[in-house]
Amino acid sequence: MAQDTYNHRMGRNKIGIAAAAAALLLLAWVWPDGGDPPSGTLTATEPTASAAPTSASEGEETTSGGETGADTSVEGAPGDESAAPSSESVSPSAESSAPAPEAEPASNTYDGPLGTRNHTGTDAVALTFDDGPSPEWTPTVLAMLRERGIKAVFCVIGAYAEAYPEIIADIAREGHTLCNHAWFHEFDLGKWSEAEIRANLQRTNDAIVKAAPGAEVAYFRHPGGQWTERAIAVAADLGMESLHWAVDPSDWDNKTTGAQIEKHVLSETEPGAIVLLHDGASNQEDMCAALRSILDEFDKRGYAYTGL
Repeated sequence: MAQDTYNHRMGRNKIGIAAAAAALLLLAWVWPDGGDPPSGTLTATEPTASAAPTSASEGEETTSGGETGADTSVEGAPGDESAAPSSESVSPSAESSAPAPEAEPASNTYDGPLGTRNHTGTDAVALTFDDGPSPEWTPTVLAMLRERGIKAVFCVIGAYAEAYPEIIADIAREGHTLCNHAWFHEFDLGKWSEAEIRANLQRTNDAIVKAAPGAEVAYFRHPGGQWTERAIAVAADLGMESLHWAVDPSDWDNKTTGAQIEKHVLSETEPGAIVLLHDGASNQEDMCAALRSILDEFDKRGYAYTGL
């Protein structure tokens, strides 16, 4: 009797174990490979490290600078094209060292007759001295400019350059600019034939360069400002820019006093002006008397100077 009872219990236990095993097998078949978990099971909402997006296009926000909020990519990883440097990118240091674009000349730079230059193109003022060199007055002008460290332009007559080469050499040595003012101040030069104009200007340039070897004669100023297209074209062909002026106090005229020269220059000169004065001609004493006061006032205005 006792043996029968024991066998009966063992039989029920075996049936229970078999039933439990069958249930577990059924559950494993339904869930592990993507089946829905039983109700009430929680899942993570953040992606795992292996599944994290590696670019903004895959779900990350971008900053205002275009960079992703969190960089999970490995720089230089094989097959990672985003890690390769872009040929279009510019490093901050390279960008900051790039030269600033050159400023364009002022709109009134070439407002002289027939498009000649009558302004410097910047805020600097250009002092120009015509009809020299004069053995009496050019050294006086040079000394006044030297005292203040001013560079100017000297538009010299070829015959005088040939006669006083030592003064031409002084002008060049002190860093001033030499300008061709024709061989003997021929007012009607621009009406001559092209060949005649060329011969006149070339002769003047030769005299200047002989007196100051290596000097560059980059400018031509027509005597009396009597410009013609032909004279301008020949000068350009010889490598010279045609230089006019914005301020003319008529300091060449014996009737013009020093006070009048000073008043006219100070009232008419603005930043960028090219000022016409004369270290030659016939009224240099009044011009030199006015020049010192003019330079004093220009200093107060804070003008810079250029030899163009």
